[in-house]
Amino acid sequence: MFWKIVGGLIVAWVAFMVLGAVLGFLFKAVLWIAIIGGIAFLGAAGYKAVTSGKRDPRRINRY
Repeated sequence: MFWKIVGGLIVAWVAFMVLGAVLGFLFKAVLWIAIIGGIAFLGAAGYKAVTSGKRDPRRINRY
């Protein structure tokens, strides 16, 4: 009976370790994808903000 309890605890411990490793990897992967996507979005928005004013015929030229 003692060895069944110890074996069950070891199996539960291994299961939690595997689950933690998988969830940790997924969290880091999603975090990095969000960071890269945010940088790409800010870069595209900045590029559009800089280049859109030069070719817009509706823009008032004050200089």
